[in-house]
Amino acid sequence: MDYKSSLIQDGNPMENLEKQLICPICLEMFTKPVVILPCQHNLCRKCANDIFQASNPYWTSRGSSVSMSGGRFRCPTCRHEVIMDRHGVYGLQRNLLVENIIDIYKQECSSRPLQKGSHPMCKEHEDEKINIYCLTCEMPTCSMCKVFGVHKACEVAPLQSVFQGQKTELNNCISMLVAGNDRVQTIITQLEESRRVTKENSHQVKEELSQKFDTLYVILDEKKSELLQRITQEQEEKLSFIEALIQQYQEQLDKSTKLVETAIQSLDEPGGATFLLISPSLSLCLPHSIVEASKGCQLGKTEQGFENMDCFTLDLEYIADALRAIDFGTDEEEEEFIEEDQEEEESTEGKEEGKKFIYLHCFIPSLIPQQEMPTMCKVLC
Repeated sequence: MDYKSSLIQDGNPMENLEKQLICPICLEMFTKPVVILPCQHNLCRKCANDIFQASNPYWTSRGSSVSMSGGRFRCPTCRHEVIMDRHGVYGLQRNLLVENIIDIYKQECSSRPLQKGSHPMCKEHEDEKINIYCLTCEMPTCSMCKVFGVHKACEVAPLQSVFQGQKTELNNCISMLVAGNDRVQTIITQLEESRRVTKENSHQVKEELSQKFDTLYVILDEKKSELLQRITQEQEEKLSFIEALIQQYQEQLDKSTKLVETAIQSLDEPGGATFLLISPSLSLCLPHSIVEASKGCQLGKTEQGFENMDCFTLDLEYIADALRAIDFGTDEEEEEFIEEDQEEEESTEGKEEGKKFIYLHCFIPSLIPQQEMPTMCKVLC
């Protein structure tokens, strides 16, 4: 209904119908056979084949004995991608309705008389039709202009031959432009795919990197808890030892204080008889208490440096340097770094064992025999 109403509303329905029957490639009326694309647009089979060959230069011809999969091209009207089978454009369905309309239109045009002014007329010679083309001036003109007019000395050619030549050249240009657009579209599609893959790979690498650093955080937290636990354990052992010494000395002090108080009370007795009754017990207790008091100073002491916790000092500078040096590299560089780290660990392992041995000797002498100390000193030296 829309198509019919548009023809009726137009002042010249035949001209409007002719516009509907123009091929978008050759810009002429469709030449049979007419093929219909999947997007419902129509093309001359020859024009469709020209576009198809330009978009698929390596596709074998229909008469070739070598079978090959079909190619693809884009509709010049809507840019819809048309995928062909192995038959190429010969596999497209013919639009018999359009072909019948073309036949009826041509019959109608041939039966109608030519209207005045339907053919361009020469401006210099109003009664002469433009029927030749001046190659020198590159403009259409009439025969009178060639014989008597301004184009007398110019080179001319038949209008129809020049018309067909320029139409062919224009068709070739359109085909090359369409093929170029298809190639550009292919490149755009490839770049879009490359962009998508790049985003996916970047996201994957980021996830892996985050997981590795999370693992490092867990290891550091576990090691921190372990070392703090060792310090706490050492602290508790030393404090327990000190508390035990304080309790022993406090008990000795309490006994001595009570004895002093008893002796002072005896001195305050005014009667000799009472004093002499008490003095035998005091004379027996005082010498023993004095001896015990003198021995109390030898109950036990902390050695010099007992309060220090220097053995728990960590030198993490090389680890900090290694963390700062973390960077993206090849597997070979990572293997070299691991080998160097192992060598450093082996060289420092003996020193650490020696430090532990000295610490044990200083603070827990009962665990290390005295005869093993010179040998250990030689090892450390």
